[in-house]
Amino acid sequence: MPTSQPNWDRLYETAAAQQGLFTTKQAAKAGYSPQLLIHHLHAGKVARLQRGIYRLVHFPPGEHEELVAAWLWSEQAGVLSHQTALALHGLSDALPAHLHLTLPATWRKRRFRVPEGVVLHHDDIGLADRAWFGAVPITTPRRTLCDCAKDGLSPELLRQATLQALRRGLVGRDDLADVERALAPFGGLGA
Repeated sequence: MPTSQPNWDRLYETAAAQQGLFTTKQAAKAGYSPQLLIHHLHAGKVARLQRGIYRLVHFPPGEHEELVAAWLWSEQAGVLSHQTALALHGLSDALPAHLHLTLPATWRKRRFRVPEGVVLHHDDIGLADRAWFGAVPITTPRRTLCDCAKDGLSPELLRQATLQALRRGLVGRDDLADVERALAPFGGLGA
């Protein structure tokens, strides 16, 4: 519920938990109208990253700012997934060229402008399949490997990621039916 008076502390607290970023909706809840946001933008207190997403200038751009911005763009409904989650878990040498974000299945019918560099997937990801990377949700290693297997990640990267996850104890062999199926034509896990 929007407050009647702008509350800088409330806006700051929201942004601080999100690497200094906030949305126009979150600003409105802290009492900041779009006009007041523009005033602060011109005064140099906030910087606009993309439509509807701002950063308090007291927070320098974070190492993973693009992850938080994508999550905020999804109205905090998205979960970072696929090759992006693989890289965040430190599994394989995958360096995704795009940010992969899974939105709820009901969003498939929505029409909206996807930020540049973001690849969307649609599925309902339960709490058991979610982990956190700083301020943003990502898929668990098990879910990440299964998503990558279903999405056709190269057999070499999928095998490397799976073996690393097994060595690190992040998954068990019984969690990997989708991965085993995807790798079967390529000699399986080979370990």
